[in-house]
Amino acid sequence: MSRYSTRAAAERVRSRPRRPARIATAVTAAAAGLVLALAAPVPAALAAPGSGGHGGGGHGGGGGAPVVTRAALDPALVAGRGAAVDFAEQEAENAATDGTVIGPDRTAYTLPSEASGRTAVRLKPGQYVEFTLPRAANALTVRYSIPDAPEGGGITAPLDVSVDGRHRSTMTLTSRYSWLYNQYPFTNDPRADLLHPDWWITECGCVPASTTPAPTVDKPFRPSHFYDEQRLLLGKRYAAGDTVRLTAPKNGAAAWTVIDLLDTQLVGAPHVEARAANVLAFGADPTGRRDAGDAFDRAVAYAKKRHLKVYLPPGTYQVNRHIVVDDVTIVGAGSWYTVVKGHQVTLDTPAPDGSVHTGVGFYGKDAADGGSHDVHLSGFAVEGDVRERVDTDQVNAVGGALSDSTIDGLYLHHTKVGMWFDGPMTRLRITRTVIADQIADGLNFHTGVTDSTVSDTFVRNTGDDGLAMWSEKTGNARNVFSHNTVQTPVLANGIALYGGSDNKVTGNLIADPIREGSAIQVGSRFGAEPFAGHLWITDNTTVRSGPFELNWKIGLGAIWFYALERDIDADIQVTGDHFLDNTYNAVMLVSDFPVKDKYAIRGVHFKDIRVDGTGTSVLSARSAGTASFENVDARNVGAVGINNCGSFNFPATGAEFAVQDLGGNDGGGTTGAWMASWELPNTITCDDRPPVVPPPAPAAW
Repeated sequence: MSRYSTRAAAERVRSRPRRPARIATAVTAAAAGLVLALAAPVPAALAAPGSGGHGGGGHGGGGGAPVVTRAALDPALVAGRGAAVDFAEQEAENAATDGTVIGPDRTAYTLPSEASGRTAVRLKPGQYVEFTLPRAANALTVRYSIPDAPEGGGITAPLDVSVDGRHRSTMTLTSRYSWLYNQYPFTNDPRADLLHPDWWITECGCVPASTTPAPTVDKPFRPSHFYDEQRLLLGKRYAAGDTVRLTAPKNGAAAWTVIDLLDTQLVGAPHVEARAANVLAFGADPTGRRDAGDAFDRAVAYAKKRHLKVYLPPGTYQVNRHIVVDDVTIVGAGSWYTVVKGHQVTLDTPAPDGSVHTGVGFYGKDAADGGSHDVHLSGFAVEGDVRERVDTDQVNAVGGALSDSTIDGLYLHHTKVGMWFDGPMTRLRITRTVIADQIADGLNFHTGVTDSTVSDTFVRNTGDDGLAMWSEKTGNARNVFSHNTVQTPVLANGIALYGGSDNKVTGNLIADPIREGSAIQVGSRFGAEPFAGHLWITDNTTVRSGPFELNWKIGLGAIWFYALERDIDADIQVTGDHFLDNTYNAVMLVSDFPVKDKYAIRGVHFKDIRVDGTGTSVLSARSAGTASFENVDARNVGAVGINNCGSFNFPATGAEFAVQDLGGNDGGGTTGAWMASWELPNTITCDDRPPVVPPPAPAAW
């Protein structure tokens, strides 16, 4: 979430020095005054390449039938969930290769940890990975990583593409939009000293600026955000069974090339809008050599007067600022054909909103000026040029306030946030859009967004929350995130909810959150208005979530509730969700230690849940409050089913958190039934550092 200074303030609060106790049992924890922040480091079983249980698939070098996955899973495991996309995903580790499979690994700051399925293929110059097309295709997307320049700023390197050894082309890969370092909000400089020496860091367990002698911190410090993706139209249709070979040339500039996956699809002919204000008629240059911003403005003004659509025919259009839209429809030829691309521009003086840069984007008017209405955007790509995170910058692909509007079929790439909406605004519908490789969020409904939906949207490789609803100052209400896919958010959560009323998250697929977040978060934080009314979290699937929290040094849950600034006390229904291959816990309810006796989490109801594999527990309760469970089936549970620490006061009456058993809760793992009678309602079972047992790969229930 691009939270301006709010995120930095939160980092400072939660990064205060922690007391150094590490306690394994409730009795010793009570005696020592255990703090929330401390737990075991990432177990070797999770960090070691080749470790069992947490892999993303098979081994490179195989041939035969193509292996098609969704979030590195058998598609049968996620049927009916996630975005309905028109491409087939193939993981490189399942393809034929003479390269090296790296991973599985869930340790932050490593190449495999940020790969889909936590596994990828590393190519030396001259090596290849070869995929067999599962169905006809004429277009492909490669997700890859190549090294940074020694002093930062990225390099470029070729990647040869051949189909059945005949059709040959070369992609020019780049690391200019990847490789961030250091503390939030990060830097492109691998040689930089700590950005915030007055913050507590886990590497030394200290505040460096207040420590004598000063600790030595390795450089580059905390490298992350390694991957990028690139698309290629092949020029002709190829049949199922044809092979696509990606080769790192022997004379390329990259010492290595990591291929994560290949998406292939059959793209139709360009869309033509005959009766429209064609931007070419207003002077737009489709070659991208001349700036087309003014031509776009003229086309929009003309179309509004004549009640026409604006048409963007095939081409690449250079636009280096915002195109303000209101009461207008803009239609492209399709996101593979129409590309609106711009440079990031440094402003001579900061804008009133604090921006120090501008760049390409389609923006509604500010809500304070009445916002925009009846805006309809479809069928084009927005390619930005954002390489650093400046939270005050408005350099998002789509922004402003858009009411009674639609967005469909866009491809948003290399901007700060794919879509950031500042309300109040209402009735926005977003469908069939791809958001990739963002410095911050994928999409954020911020402040008073109501009755709006996001569906069939695919989000990959965001630098913050993939999809978020943030009720700062004014509550969001009655919004729906439905049947979207969120993969590999490098920082924060797949889907995050910060306050609001009567919102719904349903039918989504969330995979591989990397650090400082998880698949789904419900949080009272960042100045959000309280949760009120109802919140429905239904029929979602998460996989390879519940990661290790690097600041707290504990394992999270695939879904976690975080009471930081106020109670969470609404009717929250978590129903029909599947939590697969959880690195640590499936469910976590937590309050930070400084507020552990102030806030509680109540009114959470879990029903008809499947938990397939936890490194530790099904439920980790680290807060006061209550939750009910009904028909929650679990298997391959690595530790005690309910790890109940409550608020860490450990009164003689039991933990401050109570579990209500409504029946039908079955299954378990290495320690027996996950919900045993002796654990109820509030037995203290607190183990701050339970041993991790990596579960087997998810399978049909």
